[in-house]
Amino acid sequence: MNKVQLGQSDLHVTPICLGTMTFGEQVDEANAHAILDRSLAAGVNFLDTAEMYAVPARAETCGATETILGNWFAKNPGARQQVVLATKVAGPSRGMPWIREGAGMTAADIAASCEGSLRRLQTDVIDLYQIHWPERNVPAFGAMYYDPSKERSVTSIHEQLEALGRLVKAGKVRYVGLSNETPYGVHEFVRLAEQHGLPRVATVQNPYCLINRSYENALDESCQRLNVSLLAYSPLSFGLLTGKYDASGTTGPDAPQDGRIARYESVRKQRWGRPEALVAARRYNALAREHGLTPTQLALAFCYTKWQVASTIIGVTSVAQLDEDLAAWGTTLSPELLAAIDAIRWELRDPAI
Repeated sequence: MNKVQLGQSDLHVTPICLGTMTFGEQVDEANAHAILDRSLAAGVNFLDTAEMYAVPARAETCGATETILGNWFAKNPGARQQVVLATKVAGPSRGMPWIREGAGMTAADIAASCEGSLRRLQTDVIDLYQIHWPERNVPAFGAMYYDPSKERSVTSIHEQLEALGRLVKAGKVRYVGLSNETPYGVHEFVRLAEQHGLPRVATVQNPYCLINRSYENALDESCQRLNVSLLAYSPLSFGLLTGKYDASGTTGPDAPQDGRIARYESVRKQRWGRPEALVAARRYNALAREHGLTPTQLALAFCYTKWQVASTIIGVTSVAQLDEDLAAWGTTLSPELLAAIDAIRWELRDPAI
């Protein structure tokens, strides 16, 4: 895998990134370290985590993923220098009061969260520090429409950039990024950074997969023109696009109980648990098999080969899953198959938006 440059930064990463949000919930520390070992040995140099992980989010596991990563760095001297490390500061609590007091995300919150991540990760610097979700009100995590009546913002984008700028100046953060953002948000962060000499965002981490291609509806143009790189998350749609729910559905005794959708009621209530999402996933999975591919190969190759994607974030719960996802690299999709994918999207749109 050739490395790709993230935005205007000097970060060069593999086009596959190991996501870690299962570490500390579905994956214990020993198995997490085995996955990290295999990932590094395979040449993946990009790790992504967040202060609120593991997922599903709960008070007992908040910060656990970063702690597991920090312990791995401590056990493997030199590993930290081999990887680009990305983590995220949580936005407003969104019903998770254990993340921070109050409903907002102040400059002081950003600074305190960064210090906590550095401590748990056992590192002196974070290569890419991302705002996990916007401080302002936006349609995200399954919401479809912007509602100005819900605006409760208390910290402007300019203030957020100033806080991030202080972290960069102090040498605690190298570059900054966004997540779950909108075209307006990306553009405003870039505009204000350039206007005031503040850190310019290098990346945006948004969902992108066969059953949620909403990124292609304007945000891809914004990022292309502004040179902001997409880090695509949930390429397998929490397992829907692996085919493991095709026969059983996501609930009931026959559903794979180790899968996140089957295992966690909170996940079933989200976009990935919608009946429409499963209907669409089954169509894409069947299409994969018709063309001699596994559903996983089709879903990952779709992300791996799209011009919009700089790096695809894969989340796994075992070394075997990691190997399968890495093996999908190099899979090509014919023009006829891509046209069939677009035809399904035209019919079913983005049910996991």
